[in-house]
Amino acid sequence: MTNAIGDALSGVREVELTVTGRRSGRQIARPVWFVLDDDNVFLVPVTGSDTQWYKNVQQTPMVRLAVDGTALSSSATPITDAGQVRHIVAMFRDKYGADQFESYYPKHDVAVQVPLG
Repeated sequence: MTNAIGDALSGVREVELTVTGRRSGRQIARPVWFVLDDDNVFLVPVTGSDTQWYKNVQQTPMVRLAVDGTALSSSATPITDAGQVRHIVAMFRDKYGADQFESYYPKHDVAVQVPLG
């Protein structure tokens, strides 16, 4: 794992995700929740496959993650396998609490993997 970004991610609840707009080509940044597992960051789009940043990642998979002045650019991989998505959703529920997760994430049919190395 890239130690600087790994260290910066431990103990925080949000990371800034920057994607490239599929129509505008502009860099679009937004705070998102995440979980860390085996040198990967996993993201769940709030409205699942309907989420705009997820659609942008499908077109241009290069993303940037930033927290506390530390950043990493990496290629994101959309995850559509139901079993993998369920596992990632379970990690989100453990980290953020099932009630909070369910209230903020009405649809969880996809996830995104961003390797840290």
